[in-house]
Amino acid sequence: MKYFAGLDVSLEETAICVVEESGRIVNEMRAASEPEALIKALRKVGLPLERLGLEACSLTAWLHDGLRAEGLPAICIETCQANAAMKTMPNKTDRNDARALAQIMRTGWYRQVHVKSRQCRLWRALLVARRTVLNEMRSIENIVRAMLCETGVKLGTPSRTAFADRVRELAGTEVMAMVEPLLAILSVMLKEFARLTKQVLHIVRKEEVCRRLMSAPGVG
Repeated sequence: MKYFAGLDVSLEETAICVVEESGRIVNEMRAASEPEALIKALRKVGLPLERLGLEACSLTAWLHDGLRAEGLPAICIETCQANAAMKTMPNKTDRNDARALAQIMRTGWYRQVHVKSRQCRLWRALLVARRTVLNEMRSIENIVRAMLCETGVKLGTPSRTAFADRVRELAGTEVMAMVEPLLAILSVMLKEFARLTKQVLHIVRKEEVCRRLMSAPGVG
């Protein structure tokens, strides 16, 4: 007899449903959305699982890695496809979603999603952090420019490092009272942006693939 499980993951708790190959529900339970708690709950069922499905979400990669490390056949499936199956359930609940995922695992009607490695996810997080700081710096700079324009001051195109000095040089006393806090924030963000950039460059110097891409015209 083959058994299949569906896990509907939410931030705090995960609904679990286990079905046999005929589609009959064998067990249903809930566990904390932590790898250790899910592993303990699934081991407690005491049945050999053929496939174990999770819908792609922010916690999926972390849970997938933890379950796989313990030898459980965890599979991450495409969200749109999972949602289509979940719509067949009469009511939208975590319990029914877990049932739908278990049936998807049983029938094999799913498209598996590639789960990136932990190192790859850390690199992506670093790039997102750097881009976020850069975007916020641009936003503050544009606000400062708009405030100066209202008083007839045209800032021009100073470099990012010379931006604050140029503002202090041209802005009047009244405007500076409002602009100075923004310049102080920009100063801190500029330092942290440099730190994040340094981390990115450190990774790039060691990665052969990155160095090869940098040598390509229009890329590096």
